[in-house]
Amino acid sequence: MMNFTLKQLRYFTVAGEHRSVTKAAELLYVSQPSISSAILHLEEVTGLQLFIRHHAQGLSLTPQGQQFYRRARKLLKEAEDLSHFAGSLGSDISGTLNIVGFPTFTSLMMPALIKEFVGRYPDVYVDCQEMPQKELIQNILDCNYEIGITYDMELPANIEFQPLVSLPPFAVVSRDHELAGRDSVSITELAELPMVMLDWPVSRQYFMSLFISRDLRPECRYRTQSLTMARGMVANGFGYSLFNMPLSSDTALDGSRLKAIPIDEELTPLTMGVVKLAQSHLTPAAQAFIELLQDSVAEEQNNSGTQDAEDTALVTPGLDQKNKNTAQEIRIGG
Repeated sequence: MMNFTLKQLRYFTVAGEHRSVTKAAELLYVSQPSISSAILHLEEVTGLQLFIRHHAQGLSLTPQGQQFYRRARKLLKEAEDLSHFAGSLGSDISGTLNIVGFPTFTSLMMPALIKEFVGRYPDVYVDCQEMPQKELIQNILDCNYEIGITYDMELPANIEFQPLVSLPPFAVVSRDHELAGRDSVSITELAELPMVMLDWPVSRQYFMSLFISRDLRPECRYRTQSLTMARGMVANGFGYSLFNMPLSSDTALDGSRLKAIPIDEELTPLTMGVVKLAQSHLTPAAQAFIELLQDSVAEEQNNSGTQDAEDTALVTPGLDQKNKNTAQEIRIGG
């Protein structure tokens, strides 16, 4: 393998362009022996005669030297372009941004956020996918995605988590469920009723822990790994379910209706946030997206106090003073 540097190529091309070692040394602010040494090194490692030396009349490129000169100029231009490109990666908000999100909120939050983001930064292409927690974290570790939006559960030490919002659990029932007329419900009451379990591993463990911590066992009558299916089963009267992500609509796909009900007890919330590989440095595009996400969450929380009673009951259960803080905590993405 030939061993020469970009600096040696640059010395050679300047000398070839001006047909003079002296002129090249002047332009590059180096000594003449430095130019001569670079040319001799290139001739040694390539086995080519690049110049014909004319005593007191400078240099002229040989036919092989002319071909080598053209390729060297092209390579130096590509190296310069690469340097500019590397610089833009550290400052320009452009390129591809790969994001992965947990399914319960990705389809609810991300389309509108991506629309606003690409409106601000049209030079960024956003690729967003949704995955369950284990697969999501593995893809972050494998550098397939730069950032993830997920919960603070089962995160390895080499994953950095930046919290965004606390999401307490609440119950969801059909409009004709026996609890539909209630303003709130206790976890003890729920344990005795049929439940539709959102059965992703992280979700299942979390919801089960809410009961087990109080020596209760829920009546898990139905299980599904589809949020849409869980909403439909609940709306059609198969049981209640527990959600953390606020409802964006009180209607299932088939038109049947849902109602969100706050829970009396102070239960452990989930925290939604941004994950990334701990030792990685975020691109400007990723940092800009996180800032937009933070602004969106803050705006939704500030606006939660201005919702009318019917809308607040749908999106953020809890209308009385006792549940005011809960409503402010979970009102995002409506």
